[in-house]
Amino acid sequence: MNEPVYERVQSHLGRLKLSQMAVCLDGVAEQAAKHEWTYLDFLDQLLDAEVSARTERDVAMKTKLAHFPFTKTLDQFEFGFQPSISERQIQELATLRFIAHGENVLLLGPPGVGKTHLAIALGVAAIQQAVSVYFTTMVDLLDVIHRDAKEDRLAHRLDTLCRPKLLIIDEMGYFTLDRMAAQFLFQLISRRYLKGSIILTSNKSYGDWGDIFADQILATAILDRLLHVSTTLNIRGQSYRLREKRKAGVFTELNEPAKEV
Repeated sequence: MNEPVYERVQSHLGRLKLSQMAVCLDGVAEQAAKHEWTYLDFLDQLLDAEVSARTERDVAMKTKLAHFPFTKTLDQFEFGFQPSISERQIQELATLRFIAHGENVLLLGPPGVGKTHLAIALGVAAIQQAVSVYFTTMVDLLDVIHRDAKEDRLAHRLDTLCRPKLLIIDEMGYFTLDRMAAQFLFQLISRRYLKGSIILTSNKSYGDWGDIFADQILATAILDRLLHVSTTLNIRGQSYRLREKRKAGVFTELNEPAKEV
C-alpha cells in the first residue's frame, strides 16, 4: 500500500470525523483486493460501516436521554397472555405513523396488564427510527412541577417537555392532581396538540378522570385535546407480574370487603 496516500486518506477521514471508516479502512481494503470489488463497492462498504456506527451511537444517546426505567421491546411482549390486546393494532402503531401525524396513544387498564411495557416498547421503536423520546411517570412529573413552581421554572419545564417528538406519561390516575399540576398538564397537552405525540397510560377509565383532576371542566378540556386524534387501547386481564405467584398459590385475587347487613 502506498504509505503517503494511506496516511493522507487517514488524515482526511479524521478531519471529516469519519472515525468508523478510518477504523475499517484496512479490513475493507483487504476484502476489496481479495474479491476484486469495484471502487463503488469499496466505497459502499466503508460508508455502510460509518452509517451503522453513527446509528448505533445515536440510538444509545437517545435511549439515555429518554430516561426509560427499563428497556422493553414488542418482541418481548406476550400477546397470548393478554388476548384483549390486538397484536395487529400494536404492530400498526409500531410503524410510527401516529407520530408523523401528531396523534396520541392512550393505554388504559388495571395494574400489571402490560401498559408500561407497550409504552416503552413503542418508545424504543421510535428511537430506532431517530425519533426523540422522553419518558416520565405522573408521580415524577408532579414532583418536578412543584419543585419548578418554587423556583419559577415552570415555563422552562413546559418548553423542555414540548421538545421530544414523543412524550410518554406513565401511571396517570394513582394520585389526584392539584389545580396547579392540572393546569400545567393542560398547557402541556395544548402546546403539543397536533405537533408532538403523547403516549399516556392510566388505570382509570375516562369517566373517572374528573376524580383525578378534581375539576370536571378541566378534565373534559384535557380529554378533548388528547382524544381528538388518538388511539385508545382498553386492556383487560390479569396482572402479568403476579401470574407466577398466582400459579404457585402464593397470591389470590383481592376480594371486595363484605358489606354490613
